[in-house]
Amino acid sequence: EVLLAESGGGSVQAGGSLRLSCSVSGPTTFDDSDIGWYRQAPGNECELISSITSDGTTAYADSVKGRFTVSHDSAKRTAYLEMNNLKPGDTAVYYCAADDLEAFAPRYDGRCPEAPFAYWGQGTQVTVSS
Repeated sequence: EVLLAESGGGSVQAGGSLRLSCSVSGPTTFDDSDIGWYRQAPGNECELISSITSDGTTAYADSVKGRFTVSHDSAKRTAYLEMNNLKPGDTAVYYCAADDLEAFAPRYDGRCPEAPFAYWGQGTQVTVSS
């Protein structure tokens, strides 16, 4: 079983920064996995905000483009999401997911970890106050 664990969430004021980490363990080869970062605010859909392929190709939702940066360290089997200039609208639980890039749906109408694709972490809370 592939296991993912997020860390790095917390509470910050608007304009602040956080860096989330996603460690991957289990039988998968990290270099073969694409990583997606999703978030879900209360009452909202599970939303794909960024992804990074095993060869380092990145993508971002318009809502975070220019403020968030995704990266990975294959030696550490860890992906990162650097979040700058945070806004109250960024408040959500953030999840990382591992699968092939084409499996990542842009939105899922349910709880992120219950989506019928990818392996999921447990999520980490990010709260941005104004």
